[in-house]
Amino acid sequence: MALAALVLLAPPTRALAQAPAKAESPYFFVQGAQPGVDALPLKRTDVKVNISGVIADVVVTQHYKNEGTMPIEAKYVFPGSTKAAVNGLNVRVGERLVVAQIREKQQARVEYDDAKRQGKTAALLEQHRPNVFQMNVANILPGDDVQVELRYNELLVPEEGQYQFVFPTVVGPRYAGSGTAAEGFPAQPVLHANQPSPSAFNLKLELASPIGIQEIRSPSHAIDTEMQGQRASVQLAASASRGASQSNNRDFILDYRLAGAQIQSGVLLQRGEKENFFLAMVQPPKAVPPAAITPREYVFVVDISGSMHGFPLDTAKTLMRELLGNLKAGDTFNVLLFSGSNRFLAPHSVPATPANVDAAIRTIEQMGGSGSTELLPALRRVYAEPKPADLSRTVVVVTDGYVTVESEAFALVRKHLGQANVFAFGIGSAVNRHLMEGLARAGMGEPFIITQPNEAKAQAERFRRMIDSPVLTSVTARFEGMDVYDVEPPVLPDVLAERPVIVFGKWREPSQAGKPGAEPKLLIEGRTASGEYSQALPVDLRGVDASSTALRYLWARHRIAALSDEEALTGGDAQKAAITRLGLDYNLLTQYTSFIAVDKVVRNPGGQGATANQPSPLPEGVTDRAVGEASALGASVSSTPEPAAWAAMLVVLAVIAAQAARRRERRTFTG
Repeated sequence: MALAALVLLAPPTRALAQAPAKAESPYFFVQGAQPGVDALPLKRTDVKVNISGVIADVVVTQHYKNEGTMPIEAKYVFPGSTKAAVNGLNVRVGERLVVAQIREKQQARVEYDDAKRQGKTAALLEQHRPNVFQMNVANILPGDDVQVELRYNELLVPEEGQYQFVFPTVVGPRYAGSGTAAEGFPAQPVLHANQPSPSAFNLKLELASPIGIQEIRSPSHAIDTEMQGQRASVQLAASASRGASQSNNRDFILDYRLAGAQIQSGVLLQRGEKENFFLAMVQPPKAVPPAAITPREYVFVVDISGSMHGFPLDTAKTLMRELLGNLKAGDTFNVLLFSGSNRFLAPHSVPATPANVDAAIRTIEQMGGSGSTELLPALRRVYAEPKPADLSRTVVVVTDGYVTVESEAFALVRKHLGQANVFAFGIGSAVNRHLMEGLARAGMGEPFIITQPNEAKAQAERFRRMIDSPVLTSVTARFEGMDVYDVEPPVLPDVLAERPVIVFGKWREPSQAGKPGAEPKLLIEGRTASGEYSQALPVDLRGVDASSTALRYLWARHRIAALSDEEALTGGDAQKAAITRLGLDYNLLTQYTSFIAVDKVVRNPGGQGATANQPSPLPEGVTDRAVGEASALGASVSSTPEPAAWAAMLVVLAVIAAQAARRRERRTFTG
């Protein structure tokens, strides 16, 4: 079968920073723009992690010091875990401690601006995405050392018997998309590729497990580890903490295994002043190979934009060789390459013959990384293709996720859920996990994160195991002998891998009247490839923890995530009131609530000073092309409008890049 590659005569691709006057555009940091202003006030970030069982308690302390000669307001955009329940903020100015309060977002902004005008030191913590936050600290006087401490909890869900803790350290530059708003995503100054970060990064972690710890390792950082039975202490190796450029330009990842292969199933209970909470974690059954696997159609959506240039795209090519090589003879497939434009390798999906697979791999190997990241048009193009009536379709998205159109993408995938399920592969040292996890959740699939090239083969094999057969379908959870309510999620998804079934909720104290009944228990039921499945877990109401509040925050965080998914599907802010109320009631940072801390002392009468936007390093492996083609000339792009001559030069560069891309892609795809 002869297949002609589509060579699109698209307009020149646009670099991310081609129009830096737009507020959402990232831009290169320019040192020394304002004499007397310390443009790099964030000196150090210290992270303390305590993991007890499956719950992580994390305290992040940002140290700001003004080494300039005038008062400043520091602004810093930084990442967080997609699963974090941020529930506290403190500010230390000298010997004074200021405890932040949770407020409705606009109200918090009003209070902050008022404090700034009055000359009071104040801190404002806002959420731009579930994994992207902004800290503003006003009225830092010359010589001041201000410490801002935020706290969050996170649930660690094991996968195939392995636990993983991730602490993101850098926000990759985000592309808003043509004709779309950035939804308040802040302008973000970035350092050039391979430029060391000006701030230090330190992390210490304490791990306490109910059973022995078998193995601890970090694929991202050099660490020093002390293990003793059921406890372990981990910290960055001395060389890593000294060399900031080697530490905070990629996610910190810690993998560990417990003794034995089984996930510890059970129900954790906590009592609160007004409400009681539970967390159930249940080990699913082992996968049973099905007798016959139904052929599928696969559509691979591969990002070849500027931010993918170099290591991410090279790794994506390795991944695609593995994914395409794992297709079965009865499967069909197609590949959509996208950047500023998009193109299918074939007019329609083709059989997964060795010749077709080899031809697709050869074409993908020729791709370079350039242009913008137009994810939404690429997804729309996929869903516009008619689905074969006799095949189920699986869409596989491969990208670093450096876009701001997450909500629109989630809604698009959910709207077409009947057409295809979606799996998302995030590639890079600091992937946008919010996008990857959200796409998979909306498409009833699974996210995969690849931070190093040698992980591609294992993740491709894991994908193959998942799609061969779900481990557990038609899953239900019910309690007997126990009154529960506000259960999250209300409907359990199919279990596609060796990940436990997770259920959050609230419970009421049993009535003291009457005779005691049978011991309460949780029943997990469903279907496996070999038939009906049922598992019962006893619930011990005597072993209730009254000292911790983590489950309270985690339950509310999961409820907020569910409401946010609904809002993305319907558009607008339909769930704003409900999310705001949860944020205020449970003291949580959300898209509609913020933390505000204001010192009572007026330290800078009149509030006069300068603003310092703390720059972030580009993620490891990401080149200057992620921000703008202008970097090829070694230029520094600021947030101010460019001269006409410079704008014209950008256009010329974009045209040259587009012509080069078209020459590389003018291939014939045959098989």
